[in-house]
Amino acid sequence: MHRYFVAALAALVCLAGCSTGGFRSAKGFVPDEATAVAIAEAVLVPIYGKGQIEDEKPFQAKLVEGVWHVEGSLPEGWHGGVAAIKIAQADARVLHVIHGQ
Repeated sequence: MHRYFVAALAALVCLAGCSTGGFRSAKGFVPDEATAVAIAEAVLVPIYGKGQIEDEKPFQAKLVEGVWHVEGSLPEGWHGGVAAIKIAQADARVLHVIHGQ
């Protein structure tokens, strides 16, 4: 749980810095897959519950035109939906959250 809090706090600090003309990273505040997944988990756990999100690991992240598309996975042979989230690479804004059926 601590890891999720730290990731969420880091995202908020980054957003606060952006609004005051603060530091801007060339790769954005979400520079890689690991960061995108950490932010996704921090956002998804309070919405869907820790157990649900743990069951959907590992999460995969793909960068498409400056937006990280992060989604969970299910074990082979399982049927159902998974959590999916879109996160802006530049400033870590959460653009979309959904969970399939």
